[in-house]
Amino acid sequence: MIKRLLIANRGEIAQRIQRTAKRLGIETVAVHHPVDAGAPWMALSDQTVELQGTPPVQAYLDMDQIIAAAKSSGADAIHPGFGFLSENARFAKAVIDAGLIWVGPDPDAIELMGDKQKARAFAERHGVPLAPSAEADDPSKLAEAAAKIGTPLLIKAAAGGGGKGMRIVREDAELKQAIESAISEAERAFGDGRVYAERYVDHPRHVEVQVLGDGGKAIHLGTRDCSIQRRFQKIVEEAPAPALPEGLLREIEATAVKLAEACNYRNAGTVEFIVAPDGAFYFLEMNTRLQVEHPVTEEITGVDLVAEQLAIAAGGELRFSQADIRFEGHSVEVRIYAEDADAGFLPAAGRLLLLEPPAGVRWESGIETGGEVTADFDPMIAKLVVSGPTREAAVRACAQAIGELTALGVTTNQFFLKRVLEHPAFMAADVHTGFIDEHGESLALPPLDEATRDRLALRALAECAGPAAAPERALPIQEAAGDWRN
Repeated sequence: MIKRLLIANRGEIAQRIQRTAKRLGIETVAVHHPVDAGAPWMALSDQTVELQGTPPVQAYLDMDQIIAAAKSSGADAIHPGFGFLSENARFAKAVIDAGLIWVGPDPDAIELMGDKQKARAFAERHGVPLAPSAEADDPSKLAEAAAKIGTPLLIKAAAGGGGKGMRIVREDAELKQAIESAISEAERAFGDGRVYAERYVDHPRHVEVQVLGDGGKAIHLGTRDCSIQRRFQKIVEEAPAPALPEGLLREIEATAVKLAEACNYRNAGTVEFIVAPDGAFYFLEMNTRLQVEHPVTEEITGVDLVAEQLAIAAGGELRFSQADIRFEGHSVEVRIYAEDADAGFLPAAGRLLLLEPPAGVRWESGIETGGEVTADFDPMIAKLVVSGPTREAAVRACAQAIGELTALGVTTNQFFLKRVLEHPAFMAADVHTGFIDEHGESLALPPLDEATRDRLALRALAECAGPAAAPERALPIQEAAGDWRN
């Protein structure tokens, strides 16, 4: 049994892991850079250990400091959360070599699936469908091989993630420049400039399958659709994936389980696919960690994925068979970012003067009123998760909840997300990864009229003045601001 768990992460995922650990009677240790001192997730931990690093993100990437923190605090296990070191095979091995329990898959599986070229070759050997692709060490040779596939093409970083090192090529004349640009970005982001090319599927769905494995057998916990993206990064996720034939969904789920069992996968992971409009599907990648969007799977299955991660890491076998998993209802998650959706999704920074989540929803956040959104870390403020008996009910309830959220002081994508959910195409589940570009004009922010601007100014003044302010304070922010969020 794990007795004391060090969480090698910060923000909302640190708080999420703490919640399950506390319920299971496991003590938690939080690591933090001084810029995070006093954050709400710090207060939930039994112990805290300060890390040093410049810039601050380096503190959460320092393997030696984190392992030393685990030993000094008496922790017997480390959970990496997502991002940072969660898919670093070298860190996983160092944790194990230090005599600690690693809450994640085996280092070999992380290394295999962390390299997209190796992962694709492995998947192909085990009968997992792949889009036509080309690989070469030399950029000129890669361009020559890719040209034979034909456009459109997607240039991708072999060690990539998060949309970095990716370029869409629609004309042969763009190919050489796209390869050079992707290589340059991949080198900066990952220290690894290897890229490859694959056939780009127009209007694809991004569908993923949550898997759990114990090193012998694996099961799935259904599908998620993550097609609503900007800059190749997800901002709306839902489970199960809607408007796809049942037979296709079962085939995708079975393929994900087959891949997980082929690599003797242990712990939680996600197998991701691109689904073409004609129903063909292709392996995209396998994420060897807990996903940001895992709450929607928990909502429709009732399975606490962090609890299962901890149980498997402690040496246990799967506690469920596939027949034990039951799916009920529909769940939608939106990511609330500090960013200006109407200015190219530029990240925003500043102090949150007021952050009030709506009632009756699942709210995953690592920041509160008065907290600072800085350029040091990802600008996600929170995840808002809403479930319902049907997709329509869940989507409508989520849109309403977004409107009831109050977030003042920092520009956010709040009302952009509301416009996405209320868009007729989204309501009809007519989604694909180019949804935002296709519907950009109808998703754009409407002009602010003078009356709305004045009402919003009064609301902001009332919030600053406190409870004794003018009656205008009682006006809900969504009513005062309408579709505006600045």
